[in-house]
Order: sequence, then C-alpha cells, then structure tokens
Amino acid sequence: MSDPRPTLPELARFNQHFAERIVPLWQGPGWNADMALPYEALDAQHRPLPVQRYRAMACARQLYLFSSRIEQPGAAERAAALFRSLQRHFHDAEHGGWFYSIDADGKPLDTRKDLYTHAFIVFACAHYWGKVRESLVESTLNAALTVIAQQFARADGLYEASLDQDWSDLGSGPLQNPQMHLAEALLQVLAVREDDQARQALLRLCDALHAHFIEPEHGLMLEKPRDAVDNWFEPGHQFEWFYLLDTSPLLRETPLHAAIDRAFDYAERCGVKDAAVLAMLEVNGKVLDATQRIWAQAEYLRALVLRPEGLAKLPAQLKAMDQRFLHAGGWYECRDGQGAVSRHDMPSTTPYHLATCLQGLQRLN
Repeated sequence: MSDPRPTLPELARFNQHFAERIVPLWQGPGWNADMALPYEALDAQHRPLPVQRYRAMACARQLYLFSSRIEQPGAAERAAALFRSLQRHFHDAEHGGWFYSIDADGKPLDTRKDLYTHAFIVFACAHYWGKVRESLVESTLNAALTVIAQQFARADGLYEASLDQDWSDLGSGPLQNPQMHLAEALLQVLAVREDDQARQALLRLCDALHAHFIEPEHGLMLEKPRDAVDNWFEPGHQFEWFYLLDTSPLLRETPLHAAIDRAFDYAERCGVKDAAVLAMLEVNGKVLDATQRIWAQAEYLRALVLRPEGLAKLPAQLKAMDQRFLHAGGWYECRDGQGAVSRHDMPSTTPYHLATCLQGLQRLN
C-alpha cells in the first residue's frame, strides 16, 4: 500500500516559502526599529500600513516566532528586543498586567486588560524561557500567570474575557477563543517546566469548557457559552482545539477531548468545502460566513496529521495552501466565499499560525 503522507518536496516548498518569503518581512520592512516593535501589518508592496496602534498580543506572537527560530542569524537578537518591548511599552506599572495597545507614539491607547493578550504573553514567555533560561523571562512568565489566576479566574473554572485597567468588571463574561489560547499557554508552560499549579488550572479549565461550551449533539466547541443567544462555531477553532488536546498526554483522555474528537467529522463535513475551511457556521451546519482565512487552513493542516484518515487529504490541503494563500510577496490573509482575495494586507500576527502549523507537520518526519 502506498504511503499517503506528503512527499518531502510538498512540505519543503511550504517550509522554504515561510523561511525565505515570510519571516524576512518581519526582519525588514515589518520592523519599526525606533519603537522596537513589529508594525501591525504590511501592504502587498511590503509597506507598513499607517500606524494606528501596536498591540501587546502582536508583540508576543512575534516573540514566539523569533524564539522558535532562535538558532537562525538575527533571530535571538530580535527575540530579545521583542521581550524588552513587551515590558517597556505594554506593562502597567500601576495596576499590574499588560495594556491591550499603545498608539503610534507609544502612549497607552486601549488600557483594558484582556485574557487573550495575557494568554499570549504566557505562551510566548514560556516558549522563550525554554530557549534562553533567563531569570527575567521566567519572572515575567510567573507574573503573567499570577495575574491570570488572581484577576481573570472565575469560580466556575472559566476566565473573564476582558477587564478594565484597574481590574474592575466589564461584564464581558467568558468567550471561547481566549480560553483556548490560555489552554495553549498552559500547555507550553508544562512543556518547559514542572508546574503543578499550571497543570491543575489547565485541567479545571478543560472541565469547565466541557460543561459550559460544548454543544451536546455533535460535541462542537461553541464560541460563546452554550446558553448564549446567537451562538455559532468556527471549524478553524474545532481543528485548533483538536490539535492542542490530541497532542497532550495530559488532556487526551479528558471529556473535552472526547467531545472535540467526536465533533471533528461534523466540522469537516460542514465547514470544509472544496479544500477551503469556512469561517462561521450555525450548529445545524448553515454557513454564516464563507470567508476562507489562512490561519484556519493552517489549523486544519496540522490537525489532519493526527488522524489516520486525514493523512490522505494532506497533499491536496498543502496544494490548496500553496495555490490559494501563498504568493511570491508573502501570503493572502483572506479570500471571500467566491474565492476572490478579500484582504491584501499581511498582519504581523499571522506568522505565528504558520509557524505552529509547520511545527505540527514535522510529525510526518
């Protein structure tokens, strides 16, 4: 029987494009040397879009990007600069935690504290500390974990999505996506050190998500708590969750993993059309938004690696990624429901998804 896994050239093209066409954008035109921060996005001609803000989350994602490539020329220095900038520009010395964004001049812009940002700070600092083992990096990691536990955590095991600058309640409640990235961050902490508090927090979080976010018929992870009105699911997030849970020995036997595993075929059947991952669907499978996003394609790719029946689909999916989303100047962020390019800018946050995708595809070797 022939091996259905992608051949080396298929994977090599993706790796080469990422290394030679995408990463250099953020070493050159995407880097604001005066601020020591990545621009939020580049246009198709590699020019920075007019600066309206810089986000701590974008800084953290780029810290992950360059710490994951730390052996390459210039990457260690860039990672160090990004770590310093995270503290210098975004840390709230008065109330603790990190601001959401600063303006073009470096002044605080959106001073709210959101879980999504803090999860990525934990994720990036854990990964970076695993590479450099510097005490300042670990102390920042510990501070972010403490803030999340003390300020965002709720009695039901979930976490508030957003709080005000002084940690007062904004009534946001929990949302799926920040909880997922917190789970990803806690998994990264456990990948670099023994941490019983992180382990227990992760298990409590997964139990709470299963209780409050899983749709019972198909096992789908909903974007808002199960009893919320106007709810929906995103196939890209189903695939992202599957990868996180299935690659973790700690989480692989949890009820949450069982639900997401059960939901995979339904999410794939309703949410992948002609090799394109669709953006948003109702629980009954009705398409709410047929936009095709590169991050969702990347999450689908790495999830397929983990499923025996998925390996046969990988060559076609790698081809779809190459032909629909990658081009000589970088990548297309989105295509609309008819397949036309709908976003021509290249955000600084997207290489994180491509880097984690390629890391997942290494399992084929």
